[in-house]
Amino acid sequence: MPSNPQPILLLTRPEPASRRFAAEFDLPGVRLVISPVLRIIPVAHDAVRLSAARGLVFTSVNAVPAAGPGRGRPAICVGPATAEAAQAAGYEVTVGPGDAERMMPLLKGLDDGWLHPHGTHVARRLPVPGMVVYDQAPERLNAEAKEVLAGSAPVLLPLFSPRSARLLSPQAEDAQAPLWLAPISAAARGAWLGPASRIELAPTPDADGICHALSRLLATEQSARGRVEAPRPGD
Repeated sequence: MPSNPQPILLLTRPEPASRRFAAEFDLPGVRLVISPVLRIIPVAHDAVRLSAARGLVFTSVNAVPAAGPGRGRPAICVGPATAEAAQAAGYEVTVGPGDAERMMPLLKGLDDGWLHPHGTHVARRLPVPGMVVYDQAPERLNAEAKEVLAGSAPVLLPLFSPRSARLLSPQAEDAQAPLWLAPISAAARGAWLGPASRIELAPTPDADGICHALSRLLATEQSARGRVEAPRPGD
């Protein structure tokens, strides 16, 4: 076993979202493990009202399939990934800055013809009528994730929301591996109750911010490796 094993990236979002993130954060030498702690489940909703809405506000890519064909209707989307899904469904999209807090200026002046389809658990209520269209059921970590948590290699662990942090904390409380956390926000950091060897808060509450935090964690590790491995004068 190597004395300094390479870090492992553990992604716990639903698999499609984890795959998208992994494609953006593509680093050689970092093993990828995906083990969702949330499963998206469609729920019964007023599809007629949703289809008749003049415009939609999407704060999650998971709400787009429930909204049906866009038919050229306007959609304000929280960030690029959600906008891409909405555009593919036929919506005329406006791309937001990446999180609900910063997209608030885009929602000023919207009339009652707009709707916000969302999940059962939402981090922030918007000034737009809402409709629950999916739920997020908790999931247990899979065998591969449990194996890396029990190992010696550092585990890079993004925390994409306070809820996922709360669900993951008890499943990682006995981790033997060093956990390097990259919380998306101070709220996600505060929701984490498990162990942590290093924590790097995302500078912005979006996927780009988490990528930046993960890169800083890796840069710190590479710098430490360089100091350890640098030859002494005369060697």
